[in-house]
Amino acid sequence: MISSLRGQVLSIGLDHVVVEVGGVGYAVQATPATLATLRRGEETQLATALVVREDSLTLFGFADTEARELFGLLQTVSGIGPRLALATLAVLEPDKLRAALAEGNITVLTQVPGIGRKGAERLIIELRDKVGHLAPAPTATGGDTGQVRAQVTEALLGLGFPAKQAEQAVDAVLAADGALGTSEVLRRSLATLGRKR
Repeated sequence: MISSLRGQVLSIGLDHVVVEVGGVGYAVQATPATLATLRRGEETQLATALVVREDSLTLFGFADTEARELFGLLQTVSGIGPRLALATLAVLEPDKLRAALAEGNITVLTQVPGIGRKGAERLIIELRDKVGHLAPAPTATGGDTGQVRAQVTEALLGLGFPAKQAEQAVDAVLAADGALGTSEVLRRSLATLGRKR
């Protein structure tokens, strides 16, 4: 089991990062929020989970051990594989996911592509007692917009987008909804930039 990696960031893609450790480049699947914290050429440390399949070995990386634990917990539910577990953490930050499970909030859980009403109900039934009861995560307010804008723009630059395009995409997303968190702004900005290409 590879539980963590520490090394230099060689490249950052839309859904993965390559981290060099001891001369070996490891491709690590990660959420947009995790990728947004990384910079090419800088050293990073990621909590990781290795998923072994008959025909592949896939590393999944997380900014902290809490996200990694939730990733593993999600896969204990029938029908939830590593890709869907990662997609869940891409859409819902750990605190928001824990709160949705603890409160039985189907509406929040069905925001994840690939999770319907029945899947959300199964998640709640099987995981509610395992995540504990947490207060709902506070949503970002307008006061955080400047920080969110800077972080997302920097992440897009790290992914190779031109500065002007990146800023315009982020501004358009924030103009539509200024209360979004960093990961959601990044996701929507990437979708906007993808349509322009």
